[in-house]
Amino acid sequence: MARKESITREILLENAFDILRQEGWDGVTARKLASRIGCSTQPIFRLYTNMQELSGELFQMALHRFDSYYLAYPAESDVPFVNLGLAFIGFAASEPRLFRVLFLTSDRQGKQLYELLNGNTDAIKTELIRARNAGCKDPGDLFMKMWIFIHGAACMSITGDYDLDGVQTQKLLENAYRSFAQTSGV
Repeated sequence: MARKESITREILLENAFDILRQEGWDGVTARKLASRIGCSTQPIFRLYTNMQELSGELFQMALHRFDSYYLAYPAESDVPFVNLGLAFIGFAASEPRLFRVLFLTSDRQGKQLYELLNGNTDAIKTELIRARNAGCKDPGDLFMKMWIFIHGAACMSITGDYDLDGVQTQKLLENAYRSFAQTSGV
């Protein structure tokens, strides 16, 4: 009778994702994963051609985690781009290593930042429509200005240089929108 395989893709992915969340890409090695699971590296390479294949699945899991976080984030403001900003900054603070994997690297599995942000949610498209409906003549220009501001705040939250709470952040983003909107034709 054949021996039942006890190490599955799901077990590998779950443990590799935990390592990714705790240590980032540099922590996800075959040896570290095998040690964590309590096996040799052989089961890893039986299930995956190479670590790059595993990395691709981990990247998709990280992207799914961001999408889920964004969708679950409470909509606090009627001002365009503010809810997206709050969720993005919150994700950076709560998942700093996943944030780095997704948004602070040039290796994004062939995806542009815009594609990552839209993910399965069409987040940016929705916000662009909201800005146009609010009277903005050039929502793309307004988004770019807001995005630079939002991304900077998110990066600051990772380094510990951002200490504003949610209410303060919301006011800051709303004020930034109003200021930028004046130069973007609202």
